[in-house]
Amino acid sequence: MQRQRTIKTPVGLTGVGVHTGNKTRLVFKPAPVGAGIRFVRTDLPGAPEVPALAENVSSVRRGTTIAAGAAEVHTVEHVLAAMRGCGVDNAVVELDSNEPPVGDGSATPYVRMIRSAGLAEQEAPREELVVREAAWVAKDNAAIAVIPAPEFRVSYTMDFRRPSLPAQFVSFTMTEETFEREIAPGRTFCFYDEIEALVQQGLIKGGSLDNAVVIGDGAIYSKERLRFPDEFARHKVLDLIGDLTLVGRRLRGHVIAMRSGHELNVELARSLAGRAGKAAPVVPPAHRTEGVIMDVNEIKRVLPHRFPFLLVDRIIEVKGRERIVGIKNVTANEFFFLGHFPEKPVMPGVLIVEALAQTAGVLMLNTDENIGKLAFFMAIEEAKFRRPVVPGDQLRLEIEVIRWKSKTGRVRGRALVDGQVAAEAILSFSFI
Repeated sequence: MQRQRTIKTPVGLTGVGVHTGNKTRLVFKPAPVGAGIRFVRTDLPGAPEVPALAENVSSVRRGTTIAAGAAEVHTVEHVLAAMRGCGVDNAVVELDSNEPPVGDGSATPYVRMIRSAGLAEQEAPREELVVREAAWVAKDNAAIAVIPAPEFRVSYTMDFRRPSLPAQFVSFTMTEETFEREIAPGRTFCFYDEIEALVQQGLIKGGSLDNAVVIGDGAIYSKERLRFPDEFARHKVLDLIGDLTLVGRRLRGHVIAMRSGHELNVELARSLAGRAGKAAPVVPPAHRTEGVIMDVNEIKRVLPHRFPFLLVDRIIEVKGRERIVGIKNVTANEFFFLGHFPEKPVMPGVLIVEALAQTAGVLMLNTDENIGKLAFFMAIEEAKFRRPVVPGDQLRLEIEVIRWKSKTGRVRGRALVDGQVAAEAILSFSFI
């Protein structure tokens, strides 16, 4: 179980906002469990705060702006990307103006602040939104989707269809190290022929070659050489990570984007936030409190088994990482009765053991470290069969965890009918 984290000590930075041009003092401060990322406008009466949530997005014009009441904060995506990329769940972001300092146009200055402050683990599990079903949004020639995956991954195709900038594609499985090394340094950019229009719109007042890369016809204007050959696509991934932080929970899934910008990023974030709001509790089923039921559809999202080999109908009890109880209703229509003593149908003992194993799999495969993996038998020990199981019986499948490590597990299982033990065994697994 991963725990929530905040920063250890306050840390600050002063600079100008890229669009407003306002000079801003920004300070990261620790925040309590469950606070999320909250921006605080210390320059306004009462120091109002704006939670970094998709529901608070007020504009996506050349950046993501959030607002609550009279408090507004422009261009929050780089700060949010740094928080997500560095593993910060809870923090206060104080500003004495309306836009974070742009720094060099990347997220690296914020990453350095977080590393300087240090991280503190908190006494609460990290909240995640595990993608179980695909979601997507599209507009014109742009689209973004998220599909189930065992980790947070981002793939991005950038294609402005301009001769001066060929298409770029990048794909990253997101870890703190990958974000800091491969994503955070990517700088913001614009095209030379956009500058006049942006100025007329009242934007890029703080923009310069110190904090942006300008793409011209056949030339790149920058104070330094490009940091990566595909730096522009990496910066689009940086923006995307920041915008999806507005979901309010850490995302576990594969995000696939094509020409997506802030508008579609935020639209997907709102959709996922709505989905998260309907899903209670916030932790996976294997960590729910005792008495919560998983039906067969939810079981199928965890186990790879399907008819005729899915042998668990529902889960009726879960106790942390210690215990799980499943139910299998044995009917006369079971496939194995066609050939296993057809004149006097009896459920094969090995399938009772398999049903126990699948019940254990619901517990062990529905955890952060094992989502997307498969469980294979390593050993079956002390197997005993006490009574036959026949059509009309209901198997109560009880699993008690003996040992659980990152790559292996060992459990004790009992299958009961009407309170009597029908079969029992000790089962060992390997997670691959």
